[in-house]
Amino acid sequence: MADVFRSLNLIETLKESIDHNKLSEVKDALEDLLISRINLALIGDRGDEKTSFINSLNGLSFGDDGAAPSATPVAPEEVACYPNPKHPDFRLWDLPPLPSTSPFEPEGYMNAVKFPRYNAVFISSTQTPQTNSVRLFLEAQSLQQQTVYFILFASEKITEKSLEEIRKSSLEVLRSQGVKMPKFYVVRPSALEKFDFPGLLQDMERDLPEIRAHAVLLALPTLTSSLVTQKKDAFKALVWAAASLSGGVSAIPVPFVASMVDSSVAVRILTKAQLSLCLDDESVERLARQRGMEPTRLKGMRTCALSVEVTKGEVQQRLAKAQNDLATVSLKLVEMALPRHAGSASRSFAAMQQALNCAIDEMAADAEKIVSEALGEGK
Repeated sequence: MADVFRSLNLIETLKESIDHNKLSEVKDALEDLLISRINLALIGDRGDEKTSFINSLNGLSFGDDGAAPSATPVAPEEVACYPNPKHPDFRLWDLPPLPSTSPFEPEGYMNAVKFPRYNAVFISSTQTPQTNSVRLFLEAQSLQQQTVYFILFASEKITEKSLEEIRKSSLEVLRSQGVKMPKFYVVRPSALEKFDFPGLLQDMERDLPEIRAHAVLLALPTLTSSLVTQKKDAFKALVWAAASLSGGVSAIPVPFVASMVDSSVAVRILTKAQLSLCLDDESVERLARQRGMEPTRLKGMRTCALSVEVTKGEVQQRLAKAQNDLATVSLKLVEMALPRHAGSASRSFAAMQQALNCAIDEMAADAEKIVSEALGEGK
């Protein structure tokens, strides 16, 4: 439910921008959401766990095109970047490990890796955090960078008892060294749906600016049915912004607004939705390989035509149908959703919102079926 409110908060922010004629802010927000412009960094020793975590965040496995290799090709002191193949502006950065000895100057390390450019930073380990990791975290906090998180990689071989012992000792170490409220999470790199990663996502959504939080959400793979629902809600906020620009304020002479009337914007949104919900053939086939399943079994669960392929013809048909169905839409409800000065264009707004929201619902339903089947939920 919190994620629904998060999306509603984004809509209210965008409505306020339109009400004050700040259309460029809405345009920028829409564009950021469509391209998922975000930079996430991972600090820690380089090895299979770290590489697997990077690949899992990108929805990849070892050997896939664009995946981080098991043996890093960069020198220990260098930075490696792994853009998401489906969302190229969503970038994961493999930062050099911290030294385990003194002297260590956190400020020097942060300058070397250009720390401020990252929207969030994960400090990883397979044991209790080292002193230098804590020093780096405290330095980041002193610079008002709050999106820094400690993560403990849980290998498949570690026992639950050992894991809880490391968790407990890690929290004790962090508190004893001045971290008052540790942001500490246990993560299994090869299965992010397990342990604390869903909670880490929730905290990131709270800590990041709204647009950045939604950008992260839309670029991540569909790890759970709950994440599919969160994505659906985020897309509906995006649809509201697009519909507002398309119909709500088209009388204002802004070139970008005029172009929004064209169905190409709807195609961009639904193409983004298809990729974000991992409904395209490549994503479904990859998920089937990862879960040891027959690809045709998962592909057959896509009942919405847009889940299989987003075409301009299909989108135009849906927009036209929504226009014809507007007689059943309460204009009073439409006007309540629109910015104050845009009521005269309510039909155009309602048509785009209705068409795209219905499409998002259908695609999300397909994604939920696929994820549930792949994870064995409900069995």
